[in-house]
Amino acid sequence: MTGFTRRAVGGLALAAALANLGGMAHAAGEKVAVITPYLSQPGTQFYVEAFQARAKELGWDVNVIDTAGDVAAVISRMEDVATQGVDAIVLNVDPAQVGAGLDAAVAANIPVFGMDAGADPRIKANVTSNGYAMAAETSVYVANRIGGAGNVVMFVFDAFPPVQARGVIADAVFKNHPDITVLDRVTPDVSDGGIADSRAKMEAILQANPEPGSIKAVWAAWDQPALGALQAIEAAGRQNEGIVITGIDANPQARDAIAAGGNFEASIAQDFQGIGKTTADTVARVLGGEALKANVIYVPTRLITSANAKE
Repeated sequence: MTGFTRRAVGGLALAAALANLGGMAHAAGEKVAVITPYLSQPGTQFYVEAFQARAKELGWDVNVIDTAGDVAAVISRMEDVATQGVDAIVLNVDPAQVGAGLDAAVAANIPVFGMDAGADPRIKANVTSNGYAMAAETSVYVANRIGGAGNVVMFVFDAFPPVQARGVIADAVFKNHPDITVLDRVTPDVSDGGIADSRAKMEAILQANPEPGSIKAVWAAWDQPALGALQAIEAAGRQNEGIVITGIDANPQARDAIAAGGNFEASIAQDFQGIGKTTADTVARVLGGEALKANVIYVPTRLITSANAKE
C-alpha cells in the first residue's frame, strides 16, 4: 500500500468515525419519555431499567411514566409530553389503543418507538422478541409432553399485541393435534401483576374438573399466569397428576420454579436487557438521522428447562 493510499484510507476511516460521533452527539442531551401501563410486570421493569442504563450512557434525560394498568391514560400522557416538546417517545402498549396519542406525536414531529409493543405506521420501529417463535416452541413442548392428547388450559391476553400473537400461534399448534382440546382460554386480571387472579381462575377450573388426568397441561403466554396456575395446582394437592405448565419470559421466580423440577417445566428467556438497550440504540440512530430499513427489530430468545434454569 502506498503512502498516499494509506493516508486516503486513514482519512476515510477518520471521516466515518467523526460521522458516527456526530450522530451520537446529536442524540446526546435529548429528552425521552417512556410510557407504559405495565410497569408492574417484571419483564417491563427489566427492559425499562436497561433502557435507562443505556440512555444514561448517551446522556439523555429520561422520564418513565407508569399509568398503572390504565391504557386510556397513556393517550393523555403522550399528549402531555408532545406539548412539552420531548425529542422521542417510547411506548410499551398496543399502538391501536393509543391512536390519538400517536397523532399528537406526529403533529408535533416527535418520533415514537415501540419497546415490546406493536407495529403501526406512526411508529419508527418496535423492538421485541419474536412472539410467534416463542409461542411455537412452548406449545410444541406441551404437545410433545402430553403425547398429543388431553385437555389444555390456556392463559392469554389479547389486549396486548406481543402477547396476543403468542396465543394465536399456540391455538394453531393445539388445533393441529386432533386429540388435544383447549379446555379453557383464560384472560387474567393483570392489575396486580397477574399471579393472584390466575391462581383464582385456575382454582375454579380445577374444581370444575376434579378427576385425575382431566387436565393435562397449562400453557401460559407469560410467566405470571403460569406461576398462579402452579400455586393453584399445588394448593389443590394435584401436583402429582403430572400437569405440565409452561410460561414465557423466564423471570427469576419462574426460573426458580422450573429448577425445582415440579409441574412448571419450561419457559422462554427473553433478553429484556437486550430489548431495552436495543430500543435506546434504535432511538439514537433515528435521532442521529439514520433511516431504518425495518420497523420490527427482533432480539433473540432461549428455551429454559430444569437443565439450564440456574444458568
